[in-house]
Amino acid sequence: MVFEEFSFSGLNLGNRLVRSATYEKRADEDGFVTDLLIDLYRDLTRGGAGLIITGNALVHPSGRSAPQMLCIHSDHYIPGLRHLTEEVHEIGGIIAVQLVHGGRQCFPLLLGGCPSLAPSEVYDPSTKITPRAMIDREIWDIVDAFADSAGRARIAGFDALQIHGAHGYLVSEFLSPHTNRRDDYWGGDEVRRFHFLEEVYKAMRREVGDDYPIMIKMNADDMVDGGLMRGEAARIAGRLEEMGIDAIEVSGGMYEAGEKTIQPDILSEDKEAYFSEAGRMFKEALKVPVMVVGGMRSLRVMENVLEKGMADLISLARPLIREPDLPNKFKEGKEKADCISCNGCTRIAKLDMVKCVCK
Repeated sequence: MVFEEFSFSGLNLGNRLVRSATYEKRADEDGFVTDLLIDLYRDLTRGGAGLIITGNALVHPSGRSAPQMLCIHSDHYIPGLRHLTEEVHEIGGIIAVQLVHGGRQCFPLLLGGCPSLAPSEVYDPSTKITPRAMIDREIWDIVDAFADSAGRARIAGFDALQIHGAHGYLVSEFLSPHTNRRDDYWGGDEVRRFHFLEEVYKAMRREVGDDYPIMIKMNADDMVDGGLMRGEAARIAGRLEEMGIDAIEVSGGMYEAGEKTIQPDILSEDKEAYFSEAGRMFKEALKVPVMVVGGMRSLRVMENVLEKGMADLISLARPLIREPDLPNKFKEGKEKADCISCNGCTRIAKLDMVKCVCK
């Protein structure tokens, strides 16, 4: 099944393998596209993934969570982004851009000394930062920023959009009862915690129209005490489906969850596909395509996830850092990725760019 064609919302994929959004640290210091970044996406395209989703692209300066991250918060970025999509399309690739605001998981050092923003002032023990709670005007400003960035993405030629609603970044923070402790329109119960994502999606849809694919990456489980859990996550997914979301990628965790989010030492098949049961739950509840990420290394495991109805599409991140041509290698007979899940590629402060350090 992995190498079957798959189509949804006007996207005709040559196979069911997705390059999951992965921070690259290859933009320049101001977030502009570089030749190095284009080279990476050309390699990924030639490598055979049916769909490529870019590393998280910044929608507003107040949400910068990492250095040299791709930016889309100004029209000045459009020419470089268009160059990127043209290079990918020239060799037959399909590319979506992931839109993000880092929320409480931003370091003040990257924000010009300003505090990070969040729904509520909840201390993050992993970063040792207490963010500032956003006021109503700031929240609406970020809603507008997502919409404006979506419009730039369409102008730049991306084939689709993905909202980053996972891993403890701002959208995820509004959804989570752990990080959203407000008592107003934006929080207080399950329905109100959904309002931020609802407004973001509606604003983006108004900007790009009904015919342009909008996807989301979201947590099935925050993996922290008091966080979002599967039942509420499934209901959120159902609301999004009713609103017209085109596909949902299932993940989990946040900075506070540590290695539960990016599990290390996946050296046997029984440790692979650690979000697949969550994927099954989403698949059983939804009609829109479901992607599942999380520790898949063996072609046999990927086939099993698809055959058992746990996902429609298989998302890969770390394996494609080491082997951007892994889909082609699988097609030629390779059985397992070379990635050993050492997580050396996640130690971004020590690396000049995100790359495998275990070769």
